[in-house]
Amino acid sequence: MKDTSMTGKVVLVTGSTDGIGRETAIELAKRGATVILHGRHPGRCQQALDDIVRVSGNHTLGCFAADLSSLQEVRKLADDICDQYKRLDVLINNAGIFMTDRRLSVDGYEMTFTVNHLAPFLLTHRLLGLLKSSAPSRIVTVSSVAHQRAQLDFENLQGEKRFTGYGAYALSKLANILFTVELAERLTGQRVTANCLHPGAVATKLLRRGFGGMSGASLREGASTSVFLATANDIEGISGGYFVKGKKEQPALIVYEPALRRKFWDVSVRLCGID
Repeated sequence: MKDTSMTGKVVLVTGSTDGIGRETAIELAKRGATVILHGRHPGRCQQALDDIVRVSGNHTLGCFAADLSSLQEVRKLADDICDQYKRLDVLINNAGIFMTDRRLSVDGYEMTFTVNHLAPFLLTHRLLGLLKSSAPSRIVTVSSVAHQRAQLDFENLQGEKRFTGYGAYALSKLANILFTVELAERLTGQRVTANCLHPGAVATKLLRRGFGGMSGASLREGASTSVFLATANDIEGISGGYFVKGKKEQPALIVYEPALRRKFWDVSVRLCGID
């Protein structure tokens, strides 16, 4: 018997044409959610939609193509979703990359920082109105335990002075948590929660690209905490948390420095061109 606990709920999962995002979308579709898929390429989006409909038996899916390395495409993605959907119950910022060399986005920002942080930061801001009007609603962002080894240097956010692939990735994952905790505080009393998670070391393209031959957990295990944060009744109202294997854990202590969080927020607002 199909679990219908998400019936009537609308969920957007970025980066859902493969890996953890795809598995997350499958699990939510099986629970009856209207799942909005996202990927870079229209063809792959449509293929993922067809596959997930077949696997889940859920036909209430949609798909949008957008390159998250372009802030203009992020804005258009948000606008298109707002045009086509009257509600959004859960936003899952899942899409992420690992770059071994330093490349700049079309906007002139380091690519890992752009896709992993600026894109979800901007997308969340553009969708906040829809999330608030759908309250109680949830924002879930996929971070990583790699954030523990990040070096936050406001003069090197784009790898201007020094760059390593792991360093850029770790910084972007710390950025996800700084964003989540600050956003949760700013949304206090508005019935929109924001939480983030470490999915574990999961057998994905990102793991292979960034960590070589390292073995990983299954995609279903990797998606489990995202699904938990999107669906669990017992975390209703909990916000600003960092979760590992469905349990709330303590992230790096730097996350609890309010002045630093606010400074990082302001820099992100400026880089994204948000009023």
